[in-house]
Amino acid sequence: MKKRHEQKLLLLSLFLFVVWNAPILLLFDSSDPFLGIPKIYIFIFSVWIFSIALSYIITKRYNE
Repeated sequence: MKKRHEQKLLLLSLFLFVVWNAPILLLFDSSDPFLGIPKIYIFIFSVWIFSIALSYIITKRYNE
């Protein structure tokens, strides 16, 4: 894997570190649910699925 692709994965991990910190998570910690599911769960799992998909795309497309 080339250095720039490793840098993309590093940027993804830094983005996840920032997004899953307490100040950002507390923005979604409310008592009103969306479709019966608390908003914080929707946020955590959607970011998690997005990060898995993006890392898969980076490793599959640029694995040389």
